Amino acid sequence: MKPAIVLSTHTMGLGVIRSLGMMGVPIIAMYYDSRDMGFCSRYVRERIPVPHPEQQEDQFLDLLIALGHRLGDSILLPVSDAALSTLSRHKIILQEHYTVACTDWGITERFIDKKLTYDIAEKAGVSVPHTITPHSIEDIEAYAHLLQYPCLVKPSQSHRYVALFKKKMVQVDTLDQLLTAYRQAEAAGIEVMIQELIPGPDNHVVNYNAYFADDIALVEFTSEHTRNAPPIFGSPRVAQSKPIPEIITPGRETLRALGFYGYACTEFKRDARDGTYKLMEVNGRHN
Repeated sequence: MKPAIVLSTHTMGLGVIRSLGMMGVPIIAMYYDSRDMGFCSRYVRERIPVPHPEQQEDQFLDLLIALGHRLGDSILLPVSDAALSTLSRHKIILQEHYTVACTDWGITERFIDKKLTYDIAEKAGVSVPHTITPHSIEDIEAYAHLLQYPCLVKPSQSHRYVALFKKKMVQVDTLDQLLTAYRQAEAAGIEVMIQELIPGPDNHVVNYNAYFADDIALVEFTSEHTRNAPPIFGSPRVAQSKPIPEIITPGRETLRALGFYGYACTEFKRDARDGTYKLMEVNGRHN
């Protein structure tokens, strides 16, 4: 059996490694962060440190191509947004050596860049939070009369923002706070959006998980967050699989509108004001 190469081995990668390993699939772990835990799994038969796929993109690609002569025909599974973005952009070249398990870049860009995701989903009839994408301080000042506080300063590409600021987004309560958060992101070269804050506790956040092919969900299930860390804006620490029929149709319609194929975790939040489920993001990889 050809091995599966799991690229990025933190919590999401560990889940993939365990799932495949328990089914007898040989696992090669490629990691670019020594703090990962997944490459230590007993299911891993080979551990390969690699350069960061975005920060050292050329070196990363050179190593993958060089390893292709030995590991050819293996399946490459990107399990982080950084790995996914780089593999997707260079999928044509990498497919000469591997089976690359991700969408083509034209599709990947639609969910990696959240402003594109919201626009596509809204046109498909899916409820999304009110969102503005400023391009300058002057834009923010022009939009100021439309804003309701508190609101969010949220990156278009979350993984780049998290890598620098160690948080997913910023809640702001005043125009001065908004301008400060915008200037910090602008100085780092990261595009941000201004988005309404959807009220509700952690368990209002839910996921539509599906494996899609030819616009059809071959497998799908839903789940609800129980506790996030930090609360409200953090990653799920406890979640529960449960039927949430209200998000099946918008989840399917979102993935169809994106032209998505493969596995995705699509996140919604139930608005405490009216009970509407609103799209938060699409993770076009294992979660």
